[in-house]
Amino acid sequence: MLEINKQSIAPGRESEFDDTPPPQDLSVYINIIRRQFPIILLVIACTTALGMIYLFTATPKFSATARMVIDTHKVQLFQQQSSLGDLAADPAMTETQVEILKSENISLSVIKDLHLTDDPEFVGSGGGLIGAVFGAVTSLFSGPEHSASEFELTRRALARFEKQRDIKRVGLTYVMDIEFTSVNAEKAARIANAIADAYIVDQLEAKYQSTKRASIWLQDRIKELRTQATAAQRAVVAFKQKNNIVDTGGRLMTEQQLAEVNSQLIMQRAATAEAKARLDRINEIMKQDIPDASVTDALKNDTIIKLRGQYVDIAAKAAEFASRYGPNHLAVIRLRSQMEEIRRNIAGELERIQQAYKSDYDIALTREHSIKNSLANVVSENQLTNQAQVQLRELDSSAQTYQAMYDNFLQAYMQATQQQSFPITEARLISPASRPLSKSKPKTIVVLALTIAGGLMLSLGIALFRELSDNVFRTSRQIETQLRTHCLAILPVVKVSSVKPPGEEERKRVEPPNSRNIRRAEKLFWHVVDAPFSRFTEAVRSLKVAIDLNGVVKESRIIGITSSLPNEGKSTVSANLAELIAHAGGRVLLMDLDLRNPSLSRSLAPEARGLIDVIAGKVTLTDAVWADRATNLSFLPSGATPKMMHTNEVIASAAMKSLFDHLRTVYDYVIVDLPPLAPVVDVRSTTNIIDSYVYVIEWGRTKIDVVEHNLSVASGVYDHMIGVVLNKADTEVLGRYEGYHSNYYHNKYYARYGYTE
Repeated sequence: MLEINKQSIAPGRESEFDDTPPPQDLSVYINIIRRQFPIILLVIACTTALGMIYLFTATPKFSATARMVIDTHKVQLFQQQSSLGDLAADPAMTETQVEILKSENISLSVIKDLHLTDDPEFVGSGGGLIGAVFGAVTSLFSGPEHSASEFELTRRALARFEKQRDIKRVGLTYVMDIEFTSVNAEKAARIANAIADAYIVDQLEAKYQSTKRASIWLQDRIKELRTQATAAQRAVVAFKQKNNIVDTGGRLMTEQQLAEVNSQLIMQRAATAEAKARLDRINEIMKQDIPDASVTDALKNDTIIKLRGQYVDIAAKAAEFASRYGPNHLAVIRLRSQMEEIRRNIAGELERIQQAYKSDYDIALTREHSIKNSLANVVSENQLTNQAQVQLRELDSSAQTYQAMYDNFLQAYMQATQQQSFPITEARLISPASRPLSKSKPKTIVVLALTIAGGLMLSLGIALFRELSDNVFRTSRQIETQLRTHCLAILPVVKVSSVKPPGEEERKRVEPPNSRNIRRAEKLFWHVVDAPFSRFTEAVRSLKVAIDLNGVVKESRIIGITSSLPNEGKSTVSANLAELIAHAGGRVLLMDLDLRNPSLSRSLAPEARGLIDVIAGKVTLTDAVWADRATNLSFLPSGATPKMMHTNEVIASAAMKSLFDHLRTVYDYVIVDLPPLAPVVDVRSTTNIIDSYVYVIEWGRTKIDVVEHNLSVASGVYDHMIGVVLNKADTEVLGRYEGYHSNYYHNKYYARYGYTE
């Protein structure tokens, strides 16, 4: 971007200018496009033209598509025969078939069947202008021609064939599209169908060969497995007879007895634990005086429940009588006796229940011990036959394995035999390729869209690169942001022809002897007078107004005009500013203080005595000043300054300061054309004689870092600087950066006078 925020040169001026960077919104990018619009339009036009050239020169190509499916339902009737030759069709298997279709085996088969090695499309240089040019260039470096061998033609045709063929799976289905592109529509359809046919033939041949090899191998293997299975079964029967092993429903008798006894032991242990729990519970109840209601309900004993109910009723009645008649009343004593009797009855009933529970527990414990002894005997008997059982399992497993292998191989052999006599394949052609009616390549709309989109992206990249690399001053906002000073005026570039200076004899006839009239050899120096309504003149007027406003704050009679580099137009600005002030009736002196390169003196008063002679006391100021009769402009040339070494010492001398003090009393304005800052140090020596400075920057050429560096090392100049003038601006381009600086407003205002630029 142009508005690059850098460190302020003068911190004291930060309050005068907005240091906030412009928001990076959509308008910033719109402005970039507006500024770089010619480049963007040119790049898009070039890319579009390239696309059109390609469309006109490229050979049209036609694409034909054949559609094939891997049909798993097709072989469902023969599912038993498909265990060897056919594999289940899953996504991975379908992708595998796509790769088989792309294999060289299929491609070479099609090339051979259709004799494509004799087709120029597959063994030639290719069609179209591009192919012809490529073939011509290749022939220049390939040396003398030689006839290609059959192998070379085949490989060349194969390479071209694979480029023009495209095979892909349709979504997640088992359908595959076989597409072929050719310069001939009928040829494209014929080759696409040939690829599908070659694939089906290849699959059938592969299955036939595999089933044939499998049948031969299975016959030998089945004979071996039959013998091994028979021997293994006989070994199992002989081992059982030898070790008296009897099967009962597939299990050994000892194993069945062990399982039954173990189950009985588990059940008896549960019964013993239950009896023990009842005995422990009744023992806890025996410790209570009167069991509570929950206990009696748990025991489910009608006698205890009835006795406890009577006890509760009598206890309630005894409490009532005691509170009414006293605790020693006869009725109360009688009731207490009844309560004690009931308590003894409950205790007796509980003892009876305890004895019953204890008897049950003893019986359960005896049964458990008996079952444990039985289990130990069964385990002892079972251990005697463990080794025999291990050997029996090994023999039985071996027999079952051999029998299963024999059955499987026998079934596979039957399937292979049947499939060999009835070969089928899952693939079938569901949509044969037909001759396409329109070309597929190149696609006009796609090519134009891509070229336009590519041109737009490329042009935007170039535009952005130009913006980022444009390290020059182009807008007034840049001046304010980068330099912290005002942009006083933007002077448009003015193209005028120079007037040929009169010869010596002619000048003597026109001018009186000893006249010191300024010579008008350079029309650009007088443009404000020759074109008073031009935009250039209006910009110089705005510069004059800025100088006058600055004079309100501080005295600004001596105005120095300088720049960073030579040829930025400071002398032109100085001359036109002085001419404008003089033409308006002001007393103004134009001084050439560029002692190293006095361009103003060479143009206005060549070989004249001037400033140096006045400082040296050789001539008076009145005798050194030249004048313009049309505007009453006074001009003080630099004088003879060839190869002057210490010009900065002359400028900083007391005589120079005394001269400038005198000029303040004589003239309203003194416009001083100073040397540039970068090549020489003379300008830094003028801070004691110059009131204010105007800095001239050439629009679109002077680098920002050059100006910043020169002003940073010349702080005295910067501190007294009124502002900056952007010179030699291209108004048409400037209008794309700052629309309010375009020629539209100036021409619209002066249109009433019939004057436009």
